[in-house]
Amino acid sequence: MQKDIEITLLPHQLDQDEIIKNKLSESLKMAENRIKAFEILKRSIDARSRKVIFRLQVRVFIDEEPAIDISMITYQDVSNAQPVLIIGAGPAGLFAALQCIENGLKPIIIERGKDVKQRRRDLAAINKQGLVNTESNYCYGEGGAGTYSDGKLYTRSNKRGDINKVLQVFVDHGAEKDIRIDARPHIGTNKLPHIITAIKDTILNAGGEVFFDTQMTDIITEFGKVKGIEVNFEDKIYAEHLILATGHSARDVYELLHGKNILIEAKPFALGVRIEHPQEIIDAAQYHCDNRSEFLPPAYYSLVEQVGARGVFSFCMCPGGIIAPCATGENEIVVNGWSPSKRNNPFANSGTVVQVTLDDVQGYDPLRMLNFQSEIEKLAFEAGGGNLVAPAQRMIDFVNNKLSIDLPRNSYLPGTKSVMLDNILPQFVSESLKAALPLFGKKMKGYYTNEAILVGVESRTSSPVRIPRDKESYQHPQIKGLYPCAEGAGYAGGIVSAAIDGINCANAILNSL
Repeated sequence: MQKDIEITLLPHQLDQDEIIKNKLSESLKMAENRIKAFEILKRSIDARSRKVIFRLQVRVFIDEEPAIDISMITYQDVSNAQPVLIIGAGPAGLFAALQCIENGLKPIIIERGKDVKQRRRDLAAINKQGLVNTESNYCYGEGGAGTYSDGKLYTRSNKRGDINKVLQVFVDHGAEKDIRIDARPHIGTNKLPHIITAIKDTILNAGGEVFFDTQMTDIITEFGKVKGIEVNFEDKIYAEHLILATGHSARDVYELLHGKNILIEAKPFALGVRIEHPQEIIDAAQYHCDNRSEFLPPAYYSLVEQVGARGVFSFCMCPGGIIAPCATGENEIVVNGWSPSKRNNPFANSGTVVQVTLDDVQGYDPLRMLNFQSEIEKLAFEAGGGNLVAPAQRMIDFVNNKLSIDLPRNSYLPGTKSVMLDNILPQFVSESLKAALPLFGKKMKGYYTNEAILVGVESRTSSPVRIPRDKESYQHPQIKGLYPCAEGAGYAGGIVSAAIDGINCANAILNSL
């Protein structure tokens, strides 16, 4: 017999099986020897009171042993199967490829950037020299932005697909098993590259193909149907199914589609800054203590405020993390954040952004939101003075319209420069942030402080363009065989939701055959 129950534990009890078994016995009102095994289904921190606890959803096996877990997926050889072109080797592209193999189709992944090993050199040049390789950076390359985006696996996309399958694939390729049970699962930027490489190897071993340093430069169509693609302005690769999983920073892809009169649409997004605090401030606020217990992870927060008609919210919060330079082109500043698996850096950062609506940018050009985004990034670059130095300001100074005399120590490696962020951000973004930040401080003690630094700009929160598709077939309404996918097409917002969308596109192809 099996029974699912909830128990609570103190932080130091979390890894003590005997205490857990005793709690289960007390809760079920039965002898411990009847409990043959237990499985933790979900684990979360409850810090609402001064005494921080863990809540565990546990499956208890009473008078019987659990069945042996044989959940690992096996992949068939698809070397000679029907090909499917997949543009982009991010989470959506990789999981689309794995699902194609499950479905008996041969994935051919086209990735403009480099593999993980070669990509590291370009990231070092970004951080140390402020030099951006426009084809190999934090967004382009094996694993896409996901490889260096912290590895947060939290999502609300449980109605779109099988989240547990996505998590299991990560575990099968080297992730810690705990990601299957944590309420906010996290892999860590230091571990993701090895996992991404293992997924690529699975694809290759099953007969799929992966091409790096290969840019799609045209889509070949005939009578409203996909026939293949052009790569690197010369070579042709032919296939009748094309999954477009290029991410939200591949601006040339939007321009290619627009230039070919393939329908795209302007889409709202969010714009703001990265805000970084000393991690100890966040820990003290969230755990109601002066010093965080060694049994507790660095604290997380999520904040949202309505300012007039606009939402202002924290985004992609990175406990014990760093702020990273994520520009994909020259003369632009884009910042993002990530954490290593142990989340043991001294700072906590989060994107803090304001909704930008279609009414904020006048016109009918489907690229107008993208162009607006690009203009802000260029202003940030100019304000920083070059070499990816980012414009920054202390929090209270920003709210009080005061230039910061100096800036606190922070994690952004190319460096920061004290500026008036009002000169970069649109007025409606600045004014919304200024109204929201003191309110955030009322919600979380210690948040509103001049020890916090605002670093600009956080602009790639989601795609500023949507590539439309049919809800049932997942195909573009004009082009049969073209499957707009995940973040770059406007249908996902993170690693797991992107992976699910990749799986769904691969299944849609199978259904069309």
